[in-house]
Amino acid sequence: MKTKLILVEDDQDLGMVLKQYLEFSDFEVIWFDHPQKFLDDLTVLQTSKLLILDVMMPQIDGFSLANQLKDQLNIPYLFLTAKGQSFDRVLGLKIGADDYITKPCDPEELVLRIKNILKRNQPVLEEIVWIGNYNFNRNQMSLSFDKNEFQLTEKEVELLNYFILHNHKLVTRKEILETIWGENDYFMGRSLDVFMSRMRKYFQYDETIKFESIRGVGFKIDLPLV
Repeated sequence: MKTKLILVEDDQDLGMVLKQYLEFSDFEVIWFDHPQKFLDDLTVLQTSKLLILDVMMPQIDGFSLANQLKDQLNIPYLFLTAKGQSFDRVLGLKIGADDYITKPCDPEELVLRIKNILKRNQPVLEEIVWIGNYNFNRNQMSLSFDKNEFQLTEKEVELLNYFILHNHKLVTRKEILETIWGENDYFMGRSLDVFMSRMRKYFQYDETIKFESIRGVGFKIDLPLV
């Protein structure tokens, strides 16, 4: 499944070039050619892994945009700008950016920097995790409780990993489907329902483990991780 990126760049020519090159490099790119369009659709942050912000944009510059969204930006981001002064570079990094690239930039260099940022921010998952009284072994793709042992499928392992990373949070069906299944449609939604039924069956022996369904939204996950 391709890693989803957000590009906020008002230059039509550059935006198109970067979008095409990043997609050629096996990324999925959501491109906004105006900062307000991005502000009107912040839900894309929920399923994206990195944000690329142009600094010089109409109405609101990239620095101001990042400051405005600082409480909602839970993904790494970098600034892309024609400015090259050290002051602007330092300001961008002080705001919280993971990197700062000046234009014109080499698309290949941009891809390498993006991959480095994603690698640095990738969560480290332990091989064995205790979920309440359950032992979850990622490498062996197994889940065990007392004398009961379940052999998991790859999709079940992916789903359980996703829930561990989003523990004690409300996760939407759209987020899960786009992240694990790669698309959000009726048939994938039915598949998700089947997998959730399996999860509840696997964890039925521990009442502290909860997969609460929020009608029309998604699931509230509560896993007592040891």
